[in-house]
Amino acid sequence: MTKTKALSVRETALCGLFAALTAAGAFIRIDLPVQPFPMHFTLQIFFALLSGFILGPRLGAVSVGIYLAVGLVGIPVFAAGGGPAYLIRPTFGFLLGFLFAAWLAGKISRMGRRTSLARNICAAVVGMGAYYLSGILYFYFISNYVISMPVTWALVLVNCFILTAAGDLVLSILAAMLAVRLRAAVDFM
Repeated sequence: MTKTKALSVRETALCGLFAALTAAGAFIRIDLPVQPFPMHFTLQIFFALLSGFILGPRLGAVSVGIYLAVGLVGIPVFAAGGGPAYLIRPTFGFLLGFLFAAWLAGKISRMGRRTSLARNICAAVVGMGAYYLSGILYFYFISNYVISMPVTWALVLVNCFILTAAGDLVLSILAAMLAVRLRAAVDFM
């Protein structure tokens, strides 16, 4: 039997803080009125990556998992609402992608002994790539095989990647830069 480690009060508070920041990031958005589903450019990727950088892979993923759980029980913290029906929205894959992004960013950024801006930027780009891969695959699968609203790969790539990737890359790099400064402060506390 494996022994699981309970979260300390500090870790619980930090996970809750980053879950709340990710939720707040959903409401700082630019709506992109594309068909068949509107897309949203938000600050969520910034906070998801930052949670991985600051809290590490496990707690970063826990904070995003808390955010997802809160939204799936019906509290409208996602960019277009909340509730269990969100699981069959084609854009839910991007929300799952935040979990992968936080874990990967945390894992890669902590590979060395010291926090490095170059490593953080690499981690941010890899995390962002996982976020987009999750979102694009989920969008295509749900649209074509679950809700029977067929889309082509070209439409998915334009709507789900080309329209938002440049802005998300800027946010990812900013999260990597901020994490270099913040991680030392959080590790000190």
